[in-house]
Amino acid sequence: MPGRNGACEAAPGDTDDLATRPPDRAGVYRGRRTRVKPASACATRRRTGGGGVSRRCRRLRKGPPRGDGGGRGAGPYTPLLVDRRPALGCLKEIVETLVLTLVIFLVIQNFVAQPYEVRQNSMETTLEPHQYVLVDKLTPRFDEYKRGDIIVFNPPASWEREDNTPFIKRVIGLPGDTVEIRPDRFVYVNGRKIDEPYIYAQPVGQPDDTEPQTDQTTWHVGADELFVLGDHRSRSADSRSFGVIRHTDVIGRAFLRYWPLPTFSVLQTPVYAAVPPGASVTAGPAASPTDSSSASSGDPASDPGLASPVPSG
Repeated sequence: MPGRNGACEAAPGDTDDLATRPPDRAGVYRGRRTRVKPASACATRRRTGGGGVSRRCRRLRKGPPRGDGGGRGAGPYTPLLVDRRPALGCLKEIVETLVLTLVIFLVIQNFVAQPYEVRQNSMETTLEPHQYVLVDKLTPRFDEYKRGDIIVFNPPASWEREDNTPFIKRVIGLPGDTVEIRPDRFVYVNGRKIDEPYIYAQPVGQPDDTEPQTDQTTWHVGADELFVLGDHRSRSADSRSFGVIRHTDVIGRAFLRYWPLPTFSVLQTPVYAAVPPGASVTAGPAASPTDSSSASSGDPASDPGLASPVPSG
């Protein structure tokens, strides 16, 4: 019978169980109903009568499409893979990456910069044994070496070692210069004494004297040549022993000390004030280095100042 709110009320003999009521009238009664959360949006849409089945629902029911675009999938729905690369393709990419890395490394080491380890003490205290420097090979191709540059070079043939280890020294004389070691044990360039604060100092604070290592005390630097000395003069075998070196023998300019980390610093080129320019020179046959047979035996304590290239492996 109708109630106040327009709905039908249950008769005295009826029960509240919806299962005992007619299915076509179950929706108008206010009996106890069990609410079940829909399993999916598609199920809710069908239960509430919200129109036809959407495209998404139909796609889920059909399953994933086949690779050739025809028919329904036989299995349950699974997300498609974004990309499926064959193992051979991945291996090819790895090989290409390794080859490109190797090419870049070789180009940088042969034409741009290369690390070297200082092995001996002829450059103390500027460079100590077992320190590592980075040698610039690129800019010397476009710029001349300057007085005070620290360079790595291949020694003359009579001073070559079995392992072809290069030397490391400081440039003192440039093409056209005249370098002298006078009786006061100082170095003069073009008649002017040069100030060398980087020379190794003894414990009492007195800098090393620059002693000649042969009877020769004056050198004329020709075109495409350099005169080099070590900073630890009493322990260095340099142009005083083997004479001037050729530009073509120079590997590069040391510009950075990077190891050990506490010694990390840029190797500055000193400024030599009031050194007059040398004589103009023209390119010609390189002069032969001074015979060093007597020099090596005259000062057994001197060392060539080796700079070993850091292994690339």
